[in-house]
Formats: sequence, C-alpha cells, structure tokens
Amino acid sequence: MNIGDKIEFALPNQNGEMISSENYLNQGIIIYVYPKDNTPGCTKEACSYRDNYQLLEAKGYKVFGLSKDSVKSHKNFEEKYSLPFTLLSDENLTLIKELGSYQEKSLYGKKFMGVVRSTFIFDNNHQLVYQNFKVKAAEDAVSTLKILEKLEK
Repeated sequence: MNIGDKIEFALPNQNGEMISSENYLNQGIIIYVYPKDNTPGCTKEACSYRDNYQLLEAKGYKVFGLSKDSVKSHKNFEEKYSLPFTLLSDENLTLIKELGSYQEKSLYGKKFMGVVRSTFIFDNNHQLVYQNFKVKAAEDAVSTLKILEKLEK
C-alpha cells in the first residue's frame, strides 16, 4: 500500500461482528498491526492505545488493532486489558498482506515470514497519509498523536 491509496476492509471484531471501513465514512482511521495477543510488546502497544484512546478519538480518528489472532483470542485480550477500541481478526492475512505488514523476518539467523508491527493513518477519505514499519510498541500511540498534530498543520 502506498501513500494516497484507499483502504477498504470487512473483518470480524472481537465480538464476532463484521466491521467494514464503509461504517466509518468521513472519519479518519488508524490501524496498528501487531503480531500476537497477550505477548509483552503487543500488550504494551495495546495499553498505549488504550491510555491515549480519547485523545485519538477527539482528533476524529477510529482506532483498530489488527492481527491474525482469532476472534476468541481478541475477546480475551480486550477483556484482560480493558481495551476500548476494536480489534480486527485477519486469520487469512488478507488485510495484513495488503498493508505490506507480512514480511520476511529473521530470528537467530532463521528467516521466516511473519507479521511486522506497523501503523497506518488514513484520512477521512480513507486515503493512506502515513505508514510506519519501525514501530516502538510502548510509544506507538504517543508517536501516532504527534504525527496527527503534524498532519493537522
């Protein structure tokens, strides 16, 4: 996905309901992609978005966490950490691949394909205005707020 590209999606949330980008016309969208529910980095990132959620919403943006975890896993993650935003389940990696967040990774010299922590901001026309593939989990929501302030200028 490149800057200026439009996003369209329809995926189940943590309650098993289908969520479509069409439900958020004229509203900005933030999608943060993360590897796995209930892991240390992903938990820090989710809690960062939880703690900054009202500020992001006040700027006119809807926050979505996106991973390949199941609806059930997302529900447990949401409840355990009192997450106020929608978690999207992309078990087939459709949207994750479209965003470019499924990439070759390396661990202990072994190469494999996996989900890369990344953040995307779409304007209220759902056009991509910012993407980051070098996300620091605990700082992601604050960094996103800073980017939104720059975009407003």
